[in-house]
Amino acid sequence: MGIDYVVANARTAAARTNVPIALHLDHGSSFDIVMKCIRAGFSSVMFDGSRYPYDENVRLTRKVVEAAHAVGVSVEGELGTIGGIEEDLDVHDGDIRLPGADEAIRFWKDTGVDALAVSVGTAHGMYKKEPHIRCDTIREIVSGSGAPFVLHGGSGVPDAMIREAIEAGVSKINVNTESQIAFTREVRRLLDENAELFDAKAYLGAAKNAVKEVVRSKIRLFGSNGKAGI
Repeated sequence: MGIDYVVANARTAAARTNVPIALHLDHGSSFDIVMKCIRAGFSSVMFDGSRYPYDENVRLTRKVVEAAHAVGVSVEGELGTIGGIEEDLDVHDGDIRLPGADEAIRFWKDTGVDALAVSVGTAHGMYKKEPHIRCDTIREIVSGSGAPFVLHGGSGVPDAMIREAIEAGVSKINVNTESQIAFTREVRRLLDENAELFDAKAYLGAAKNAVKEVVRSKIRLFGSNGKAGI
C-alpha cells in the first residue's frame, strides 16, 4: 500500500470522528522519505537521526525542522539509541546509548524539534526481562527544556512503570507490538479452531476488534480518555 492510500484512509477515518487525529510518520530514516510524507499530507513526522554522531544528527534534524515548519508540520527528533527491532531497525544491547539530560536539552535547543524522543531504557518489541525506565532523566529533561517527551518502546512495560513515566513528564507513548500480537493471536486462534475457515472477513474483523481493545486499554492507562477537545 502506497503513501497516497495511507493518507486517503486516514483522512476518511478523521472525517468520521470529532476526535483530533494526527497522521504521523514514525522513524523517518532520511530527508527524502520525510519530505515525501509531508507532500502526501502527513501532519506530523519523526526524523530518526540517532544512528549518526551528535553534530550530524543535529544538522539533519534541523534541516527537516526547517522544511516541515515552513508548511505547518510538526517534527519529532530522537537522541540516543533505543534497543530492539522495529521495521528495518535492529539495535543490539551492546549498541544502546543512553544520553544524559544535559545532552538531550542541548539537542532540543539545537534542533528546534516539537517533540523529543530520548533513549531512557525502553526497547522496541516485547521485553525478555522487565525494563528499567530512567524516570529521573525524564524529569530533568522535561524540567530543563519544557519539551514534550516521547517514550518509544511502550509495549510490554508494566502499568505501574508507565504511570511513573507519565508522572515524570512523558507526553506521548508509542505502542505497536502489543497491537500486532493481539491481531495475530486472534487470527491464529480462529484458524486453529476452524480449519475450514477461508473467509478473510471472518477473522480479520475479529482481529481488528482485538486491536481495538488493546488501544482502549492503553488510552485508559495513559489517562487520555475524555481529553480530546470536542
